[in-house]
Amino acid sequence: MTTVTSGTASRTEGVGPLLRAWRQQRRVSQLELALRADSSARHISFIETGRSRPSEEMVLRLAEHLEVPVRERNALLLAAGYAPRYPETPLDDPALEVVRAGIERLIGGFEPYPALVVDAMYDVVAANRGVLALFDGVPEALLTPPLNAVRLTLHPRGLAPRIRNLREWRGHLLEQMRRNIALRRSERLRALYDEVAAYPVPDTACPKEPAEPVAYFALPMVIEHRGRTLSFVSSISTFNTPMDVTVAELAVETLLPADPATAEYLQTWLS
Repeated sequence: MTTVTSGTASRTEGVGPLLRAWRQQRRVSQLELALRADSSARHISFIETGRSRPSEEMVLRLAEHLEVPVRERNALLLAAGYAPRYPETPLDDPALEVVRAGIERLIGGFEPYPALVVDAMYDVVAANRGVLALFDGVPEALLTPPLNAVRLTLHPRGLAPRIRNLREWRGHLLEQMRRNIALRRSERLRALYDEVAAYPVPDTACPKEPAEPVAYFALPMVIEHRGRTLSFVSSISTFNTPMDVTVAELAVETLLPADPATAEYLQTWLS
């Protein structure tokens, strides 16, 4: 199978094999893609084999229907001989001041519930006081910027020893990473996955049965914090139809209380 890459390799390989790789990854036939893109299976075949050069509009249309991430859409355009369409603006650039301010207000408004914003590599770009309180006791070496949410969670000197259902929560995080690797085809993300998947699981990862069974509505992260057992469920949101690579790769994660005891405790957490 053709590997979907970006940059110089993409331009050398040509757009046809890259589009074919994305189509096969999405498990879409040439006919189905043609119907979605108001084209023909013959034309899709010609594009994939290099017999026909797609227009810039066609590249973007096919990328849209194949749900290709914004960063990789730029790579497709370059491979087809066109200029990138989507800028990658640094988050601290004045042009993204409104985005930054909105993010700060959003996660601040979730307090006392923990909330943070991560980029495509799970590096923390913003966090509220609830998240910082959870990091209490984590060694300073792991808190050196850039903070990485997955590394902090699964590292044996991070939050891992305090997570009572670590095996289940670890499995959830690694599966989430595998899905993102398949979506983005990122070698850096693959390297991070290999690192955190190799972390030893602390002996404290064996779950303890609660005094009274709790019926959760989603897999919780059950964590010890200052002598208390807190339960959180995670909710993740992204920007809709982003036009900038940086914004497209931001994700807002909120940790909501999964039981009444946690909700009650959080009301006095930051007071």
